[in-house]
Amino acid sequence: MQFIKKIFSPILVTMKFIQEHFKAMLFLLILFLIFAPQSKEDLKPHNLEQINLAGPIMEVSEVVNQINEAASNKFVKGILLNIDSPGGAVAPSIEVAYAIKRAKEKKPVVVYASGTLASGSYYASIWANEIVANPGSMIGSIGVIMQGADISELMSKIGVKSQSIQAGKYKKVGAPDRKWSDFEVEELNKVIQGTYDLFTTDVADARGLDIKKRDTFANAHIFTAKQAKEVGLIDTIGVEYDAKNKLAKLSAVDEQVWNKEDRFEKLMKKFSAQTAVTLHTYFPTLVMK
Repeated sequence: MQFIKKIFSPILVTMKFIQEHFKAMLFLLILFLIFAPQSKEDLKPHNLEQINLAGPIMEVSEVVNQINEAASNKFVKGILLNIDSPGGAVAPSIEVAYAIKRAKEKKPVVVYASGTLASGSYYASIWANEIVANPGSMIGSIGVIMQGADISELMSKIGVKSQSIQAGKYKKVGAPDRKWSDFEVEELNKVIQGTYDLFTTDVADARGLDIKKRDTFANAHIFTAKQAKEVGLIDTIGVEYDAKNKLAKLSAVDEQVWNKEDRFEKLMKKFSAQTAVTLHTYFPTLVMK
């Protein structure tokens, strides 16, 4: 009997291990199925990278990291940023813009406007080597807005009064519990105008436009792709196929091998975007529009 136990002991030990660690092994199996390459082509390094930016621009750390990594990747010869966004917060839009500006120093960057390239998302694009816009896309809306509600009437009806202690004349600027005073509007307008000057100056510098004529290409005008090309906001009108070929040409790539975004990353990005939008709903901020 002891002899038989010794013979089968490795099998028994293995079965015991599986029983005790079944959940962990199942989890590892799921991870393997998600991240494992699906074909031999997946094992071949890609030489062109597409990065997608969709929806309101609020949280961009992942997109900026992708741009930085693609810029540093010796196998990647060019970067395509596919954008369909109405804009968003000022600071995140500038983060993306400067990430593209840095990447452009190392390799070609092409922006493809697949739907909407407006406000903050246009700001994010300005330093690309070229901007290609879908014929049906909407371009421009170069402007800045800060808005808030006056809920004083509602508060009065339900019997709620606000109270606060603050130091500094402008500390409660923008508070929603009353109509904004003239000096508050003036203070907010100073911020809005300063941001607008920054926006339009960068657009003019990056696109080679005359800042003295900013009312032509900025002033929150909304353009079709054709109109945007006429005022100098984009370079080419075309579809994604054309944008990819344009990047391949600029990158001197004969055989295009593009990156593939896995399902797990798509799910996490969708979740992050939805979370950012929800937070922005309850905590408004200065946005480009």
